[in-house]
Formats: sequence, structure tokens, C-alpha cells
Amino acid sequence: MPSPAYTLFRKAILTEQQVVCLYDGRPRELCPHIIGHNKSGEEVVLAWQFAGESSGKLPQWRCLRLARVGDTGLRRGRWHEGGSHQTTQTCVSAIDLDINIHVRKRR
Repeated sequence: MPSPAYTLFRKAILTEQQVVCLYDGRPRELCPHIIGHNKSGEEVVLAWQFAGESSGKLPQWRCLRLARVGDTGLRRGRWHEGGSHQTTQTCVSAIDLDINIHVRKRR
């Protein structure tokens, strides 16, 4: 059974809503793009972090372990995404939902 954070991030992808949350004690503002599990079986999401706090510069792609996410909420707002990828993502090895494949191709 998926965690509450997994369910919320999955809904955010399906409805193209932003997620606000705490991750490792820092407030984050994100647009999740791919959700599933990593090679260790942990729930993970690949998201574009466009605002909030970070240990590095923003905006940037983030791979979040959903067990470390707290105080989550959805909000409407402009959808953010990164530029073109030079490498294949390695965050999510078992993909459940990818916005570019499962959501936008349906339109």
C-alpha cells in the first residue's frame, strides 16, 4: 500500500499541481514528474524544484525519497520543468507514473 506522501505526489502528477513540502527539514516547492521505486525498493519521485530552500542552486532536478517528506500539500500554479536532459534519469528504476508518458500523451 502506498504511503500518504506517495499518494499525494502521484495525484500532483495526474493533475499537474505543485507540491509544497518539507524535505530534510527544508521547505521545498516542486513539480513532480516521475514517481515509483528506486533499486532498493524505496518510494521516490523525480521532481523539478523551482523554489524553497536547497543545499545547491535553484531551480534543479531533485530525487526525493518519499519517506523523508513531511508537511505536504498541493497547490495550483504554473507548471515548471527543467530543460533538456543530457543523461537518462536514474532516480526511479521502477516507474509507476511519468507525466510525459502517462499524462500528457493522453491529451
